[in-house]
Amino acid sequence: MTASDEDAFRDYVGARMPGWRRTAYLMCRDWHLADDLVGTVLGKLYGRWRRRSEINDVDAYVNGMLARAVIDETRRPWRREHPVDEFPPDGAVDAADAGSVDRLTLDSYLARLGPRRRAVLVLRFYCDLSVEETADVLGVSLGTVKSQTARGLETLRALSLTPTPNRQVLP
Repeated sequence: MTASDEDAFRDYVGARMPGWRRTAYLMCRDWHLADDLVGTVLGKLYGRWRRRSEINDVDAYVNGMLARAVIDETRRPWRREHPVDEFPPDGAVDAADAGSVDRLTLDSYLARLGPRRRAVLVLRFYCDLSVEETADVLGVSLGTVKSQTARGLETLRALSLTPTPNRQVLP
């Protein structure tokens, strides 16, 4: 790779790294794993960087690589979650920071979705991709994206209407 290619790669990655980390986190719900996945994707992207002119939309290409990396990682048996007997104490979250509580609530809702459904919702609504772009990124049909979006949103709505001990449902 030439020096100008390496400079272009560094500039491209430097400008987009925070967004990729957030996207990976939203898909996998673990900052350390998100960093690992972004690193894996960057290694693959570096190897293909010389051929970037053959790719129509490099950002969509990288989002697809990231989504596939997250889905592949959830298939690995050593990454599966292990149930715990007790939840963290109620005082673990500062209730004064409503934004943090909202993010934690959304995170817990996303955690209840399967990896593919979560990837579809993150790509559609966080990355602001169209149905067609999401289908292309994930390598699935338009109908699959539409059905996964509808079912994922239905699940999120149902979860948001379920009362919890610290939150009341408004009429």
